[in-house]
Amino acid sequence: MPSLTLDRLEKRYGDQPAVSSVSLTVNDGEFISLLGPSGCGKTTVLRMVAGLVRPTSGRILIDGQDVTMLPTNQRKIGLVFQSYALFPHMSVFENVAFGLRRQGIDGSDLSRRVEEALTSVRLSGYGARLPRQLSGGQQQRVAVARSIAPRPRILLFDEPLSNLDASLRDEMQIELKRLQREVGITTLFVTHDQGEAMSMSDRVCVLAHGVVQQFARPEEIYHQPATGFVASFIGRPNRLSGRLRGAGGPAAVVELAGGIRLPTALSWGLMEGAQLDVVVRQEDIRFATEDQPATLEGKIALRSFVGARVQYVVSLGGAAEVIAEAPSSGPHAALEVGTPVRLAVDPMHVYVNAADVVQAAQVAQAAA
Repeated sequence: MPSLTLDRLEKRYGDQPAVSSVSLTVNDGEFISLLGPSGCGKTTVLRMVAGLVRPTSGRILIDGQDVTMLPTNQRKIGLVFQSYALFPHMSVFENVAFGLRRQGIDGSDLSRRVEEALTSVRLSGYGARLPRQLSGGQQQRVAVARSIAPRPRILLFDEPLSNLDASLRDEMQIELKRLQREVGITTLFVTHDQGEAMSMSDRVCVLAHGVVQQFARPEEIYHQPATGFVASFIGRPNRLSGRLRGAGGPAAVVELAGGIRLPTALSWGLMEGAQLDVVVRQEDIRFATEDQPATLEGKIALRSFVGARVQYVVSLGGAAEVIAEAPSSGPHAALEVGTPVRLAVDPMHVYVNAADVVQAAQVAQAAA
C-alpha cells in the first residue's frame, strides 16, 4: 500500500490557482522531492499534506486513510522547517522530548525514545546543551530528531538546508539521506535547489505554475525531460529563440538570429515556422576537432575558470551566443578569447519550450 497518495489536489486563492490537480503516489520508504522555482506550488502542496492549508478540492491519503480534513496533530506526520524552530530556552533533550510528552510518554520510555532519536542523527551526548551552543548543522539534526522521535508515518521537509553554507549543505544532504535510509521513513522534501533534489531523491516531482511537469527518477528527469520547462530548469541551460523549419522531419532545424541553424529532433507536434524558445544545456555542447562534424561555429568571447570545468561564452555571430564548458584538465581548458571554435550538439538535446503548453495541459488532463 502506498504511504502517501495525492488525488487531484487543488488549492485556489480567489481566482488564482496555486496548485492545479496534483496527483502523486508515494511508495513506502521513498524519498520524494518537490522541486521548482519560487511560486510553483511546492510548499503549498507540502502544507496541505501537513494539514496547515486546507485544499480547495482533492484528497490526501496516508497509508490508505483519507486525512484531508484531519487536523495536523492527528495525521502522524513529522515536519522540519527551514528555520529549525527549536525552543531556545529548552535543552536539546527537551526539544526532542516535546512531541513525545504531548503523546503522554514519560519516564524511562521518554528517555529511551529521545536517546534513540539523538543517536540516529549522531548527537548522542548532546542532550544537556542549549540550541545556541550548537552549530547550524547540529541544530538541523536536532530538528530532525524531534520530528522522528514520535515515529511519524511521513516526514516532511520544507527547504531545510537553505540557511546553511555550501559545504555544510553538502554534508547535510548526505546525512539526511543516510538517516532516511536507516530509519526507512517515507519522506517528502521541498526544495528549489536541483542539486539537492537530484542527489537525495528516489523520485523528483518538478512543478511549474502549480502543475506537475514530470514525476520520475532523477536520471529520467535529467536525460529525458518531459517538457521544455524541465529541460530549462534542470542542468545549466542556454536559452535561445528562433523559428522552426522542416517541422517533424529528420532535417528539422531552429533558425536563430543571423540565419544560424540549430538541428533538433524534438519538433513533433509543432507547426512549420513556429516561434520557439530553445534550450541547450551547457554540458550538452562539445568542442569538435577539425576532423569531426560541427553543429555551430563561433569565437570565444569570454572565459571563466570554475574549478573542475572551464566555462566559455561563444559568440555565434550577430546577437546569438551560447555558454559551453570543458573539463579544466582537458584539451580545451586553455582557449583564449578570440579563438575560433567548432561546437557539436546532439539534436536530441535541443529542447523546445513550445511543447510546454501542450504537455502541461496533457499532464493536468491525465491527473483529472
